[in-house]
Amino acid sequence: MKHLLSAKDLSHDEAVMVLDTAEAMAATQRHAVKKLPTLRGKTVVNLFFEDSTRTRLSFEAAAKRLSADVINFSAKGSSVSKGESLKDTAQTIMAMGADAVVVRHSADGAAHLLAHAGWIDVPVLNAGDGKHQHPTQALLDAMTLRRWYDPADGAADGSPAPRGRDLAGARVVIVGDVLHSRVARSNVDLLTTLGASVTLVAPPTLLPIGMEGWPCEVSYDLDETIAAARPDAVMMLRVQRERMSAAGGGYFPSPAEYSRAYGLDSARREAMPDHAIVMHPGPMNRGLEITAEAADDPRSRIIEQVGNGVSVRMAALYLLLADEGTQL
Repeated sequence: MKHLLSAKDLSHDEAVMVLDTAEAMAATQRHAVKKLPTLRGKTVVNLFFEDSTRTRLSFEAAAKRLSADVINFSAKGSSVSKGESLKDTAQTIMAMGADAVVVRHSADGAAHLLAHAGWIDVPVLNAGDGKHQHPTQALLDAMTLRRWYDPADGAADGSPAPRGRDLAGARVVIVGDVLHSRVARSNVDLLTTLGASVTLVAPPTLLPIGMEGWPCEVSYDLDETIAAARPDAVMMLRVQRERMSAAGGGYFPSPAEYSRAYGLDSARREAMPDHAIVMHPGPMNRGLEITAEAADDPRSRIIEQVGNGVSVRMAALYLLLADEGTQL
């Protein structure tokens, strides 16, 4: 890999390799000393044009645990607010000696542009671009599911998955604001590459036009889908109010109606198979797409997803930046 821009770019073997490497990274984090010397002397720049907490902190922690130096850039308070272009910002950062750039941007395709426009010549990692892609989120979701899904009987204990295992046979239901979700797009691409079957559930107003080519099923009825699909995981998506006008902007009648039809509550959690896990990319709108009871259910893996995010991002940085012959 030269860059990590899209979950769709990963082949089956590449995706499994990243997940296996993430498990190796996770194992090192159980040691008393968590820091590895792998990327000592390298500089990773976090270039964030959009607000973020989990993703930015996760990439920062990942780079530092590999002993890289980290430069954090936020558009707020920077020259971007004065009109500086992405090109000029990128070239300024390159002049500081960056060895890799992690970018988050509100525009679809910004990471691809940064990687291929010829402005910089270092690996680019997409930390989310508009409504397009968020590949490391999909990888951490796949890592979480791989730990809790056993192809033999569906149930697993959450221990590290055997090397080489994919998600063949897993059934995943993704629910909510698909229209604005780069997480949904990335997960459909990656999970199906790994052999899982995915069903998207949303009101018609929150599904994008042109989904005919997506490798997934689509449903408008959550209860019916849970009963029919018998999912191994249900992933709730955040309702992205910041990408809508006030009060949902006509995407749904009211928050209460949306929650009634598409929210995960205790009753729907009980209707899921006993081994099925609850997932959410965060941040959560408790009481809207998920109730507090469902978010804090013993089968919820939402906090575990955050921890796995550090391991996945360590793996991505290692695979893109480590010198040949470097051993874990």
